[in-house]
Amino acid sequence: MAGESKAKVIPLHGSSSRSSAARRAAARAESSRRHPSLLTDPGTRASAEQMAAVVREIDAHRTTAAGTSTAADDPNELAQKIAAVAEFTRKRMTGDYEVDEFGFDPHLNNAIFLPLLRGLFKSWFRVEVSGIENLPETGAALVVANHAGVLPLDGLMASVAVHDYHPAHRDLRLLAADMVFDMPFVGQAARKAGHTMACTADAHRLLAAGELTAVFPEGYKGLGKPFRDRYKLQRFGRGGFVSAALRAKAPIVPCSIVGSEEIYPMLADVKLIARLFGLPYFPVTPLFPLAGPLGLVPLPSKWHIQFGEPIPTDAYDEATAEDPMVTFELTDQVRETIQQTLYQLLANRGNTFLG
Repeated sequence: MAGESKAKVIPLHGSSSRSSAARRAAARAESSRRHPSLLTDPGTRASAEQMAAVVREIDAHRTTAAGTSTAADDPNELAQKIAAVAEFTRKRMTGDYEVDEFGFDPHLNNAIFLPLLRGLFKSWFRVEVSGIENLPETGAALVVANHAGVLPLDGLMASVAVHDYHPAHRDLRLLAADMVFDMPFVGQAARKAGHTMACTADAHRLLAAGELTAVFPEGYKGLGKPFRDRYKLQRFGRGGFVSAALRAKAPIVPCSIVGSEEIYPMLADVKLIARLFGLPYFPVTPLFPLAGPLGLVPLPSKWHIQFGEPIPTDAYDEATAEDPMVTFELTDQVRETIQQTLYQLLANRGNTFLG
C-alpha cells in the first residue's frame, strides 16, 4: 500500500555493520507502521513501555493467527464418526475382515463389543489396572485369575484392561464354560469376541498359536459362592491349565481382581429353581429377584485388576506336562499367589463403592 514502508532483503555476504543497520531500519519501519506516533519525531526514541506494548501486540496477533489456523485444521468430529460408521458398514457388507479358526472377529470386537464394555469399565466400575508390564509384548502367556460375581463380568473387564492398557493392545482370549456357548446369541457373540470353551485342548491350541489366553480355574464354584465367602479362593480343579502352559512353554501370569465380589452380593442359592432351569446356581441378591429386571444391574463397586509377575515354564521338559506332582505344585503356587495378592489389595482398598 502507498505510504507503508517495505523491508528490503539484505544480502548475507555484506558487511556486519550494514546488516545491523538494515535490521534496525526494518524494525523501525515495522514499529512506525503499527504505531506511527512512536517515530513522529525522528530525534525522539520510544520509551521502554511503548516498545513493550508493540511486542505484546505482535505476540497477541501471532497467537490469534495460530489459534485460528489450528481450529480450521481440526477435522469435524461428527464427520469423522459418520465416516467411521460408513467404513465399518462397507467392510461388513463386502466381507473385508478376517475371522480365525475359533470364530474371533477382531473387526467386530474393536468396533462393537469393546466400546460397549468400556462404559462399564471406565464409568461404572472405575477399574484401576496395575502390573500390565508383566504381560509379554508378543507370544503366548496364560493369565490365571480369580472368578466371582454371579455373572462373569470379571473376565470381560480383564479383556478391556489388557486391550486398552497393554502397549501392544493385545486381545485377551477367555476360556469360558460350555453353557456360555449353548446360549443363543450369547454363544455366537462370545465366539466373535475371541473366546472359546474352557478345555485343555482349546487352551493348548490358543497358546500354541501365540495368543494371550485367560482361564478362571474356580469356575462356577467361584461365581456362585455366597457373599460371606468373598475373596476366598475355591478349589482350582485338576490343573489342566498348567499342563497346557507347560506344553506350550508359555509363562503363567497370576491375575487378582478386586471389586467383582460386590456387584451381585449372593445371599442365598435356591438349588431347587437352579435344577429346574438347568443352572449351576440360582442367586438371591439384595435386588434380585425382588426388583425384577432392575436386579440385573450390577452394583457400582470400585475395581482393581493386578497382573502379577509371570511364572516361567520353559525350564520344564515336555514330559513334566503329564506329571501330576508338577502340575499340582504349579497350580498351588499360582493359587497362593493370587490369594495373597487379593489380601494385599483389600488391605489397601478404600471405600467399596466410592473409592
